[in-house]
Amino acid sequence: MPVNSAVRDRCRTVLGHKGAIRYVFPALSVGPGGSANFLIVVTDLAVVVLSTRMFRGDRPISVYATYPRDTRLGPITLAPGPVIELGDMTFEFDDEYAAVVAAADAEVFAPETLPPDPLPHL
Repeated sequence: MPVNSAVRDRCRTVLGHKGAIRYVFPALSVGPGGSANFLIVVTDLAVVVLSTRMFRGDRPISVYATYPRDTRLGPITLAPGPVIELGDMTFEFDDEYAAVVAAADAEVFAPETLPPDPLPHL
């Protein structure tokens, strides 16, 4: 299930001028330092990790890390749920966002595999 428009609007406010949002998905950092909620936002210019409020994972408060757009999010590993590594962090996310990760990578690394836009005039 995609994040709702209110979350995207909040992300735009925090992002500033880091490009137009293409994909957004919530993720939980996992590792020896504990866990925390983040929103991973893929724009046309960058991959941005936004930190969120402690008990409100849908409320971004600041930019935690920024990577070039040609940063590969995958491969997705299972341990026990879907996991990706981005920089020196490991993020776990719900199964429903695996397609988002795959699409974000395909857009840069295998654009020929993406289906054509069904509504290009919108």
